[in-house]
Amino acid sequence: MASIRELLAAGPTISFEFFPPKTDEAERQLEAAIRELEPLDPSFVSVTYGAGGSTRERTRDIVIGIERDTPLTAMAHLTCVGHRRDEVTSLLAEYQRGDVANILALGGDPPADDAVAEGDFAHALELVELVRASGPFSVGVAAHPEGHPRSADLASDRRHLAAKLTVADFGITQFFFEPDAYLRMIDDLAALGCDTPVIPGIMPVTNVGQIHRFAELSGAAFPARLAARLDEVAGDAASVRAIGVEVATEMCSRLLAEGVPGLHFYTLNRSTATRDIAANLGLVAT
Repeated sequence: MASIRELLAAGPTISFEFFPPKTDEAERQLEAAIRELEPLDPSFVSVTYGAGGSTRERTRDIVIGIERDTPLTAMAHLTCVGHRRDEVTSLLAEYQRGDVANILALGGDPPADDAVAEGDFAHALELVELVRASGPFSVGVAAHPEGHPRSADLASDRRHLAAKLTVADFGITQFFFEPDAYLRMIDDLAALGCDTPVIPGIMPVTNVGQIHRFAELSGAAFPARLAARLDEVAGDAASVRAIGVEVATEMCSRLLAEGVPGLHFYTLNRSTATRDIAANLGLVAT
């Protein structure tokens, strides 16, 4: 039962993110991705949590299963939208019994079919405080290098992020495409007196339409020159993936040279692009 707080102290870390499958075929794909990425010896892996708790049981079962049945350290995502305190407390107790030591505490989005999701929490900061009070968890929070899409402005976003990080052990960013966006965020946090480690989140581009949608939803700026390169080969999956791996490798190399505390890869439950980037960076034998 490893603590991400301790892993970061010995860093830099490498970690992978998965999401709960909805079909039997998707479940087999997730199992294959975990099996194929396990030889990279990640510091930890994480499992996302659907809007409004829609994947609560699946996320719980996958996280506890990874912790119990594999040599990997698992981190559970947990959101506060639409949740009662007793629901969260009960879930955290299950994680403790399952030897899960790490939680990523998120604000979260309401379900698509539920415009108003009632609950006991207004902000992720309240969820962090409850997780802290519920056991010896290592707690992380989300960070948006270019600002959360619902923030009033970047200055207030940075102040809110610094407040969250002050009571957390670490942060993990939403994906981004320009290293300077992450580095500016770290400088802004330092100016606010916050030095909690924030791990950059990396999403290799493997599907042009998909990454455009993800960028729009997350508020991540999509560089015009990268969009042009990808749009030219949008119908050729192998070429798209090759560009995605090349760009992500270059970005990771820059970030590692700048001394980031780790790299967190959004795998989309597939392993190939992540394994290629790790090999390019010399993090694993080719």
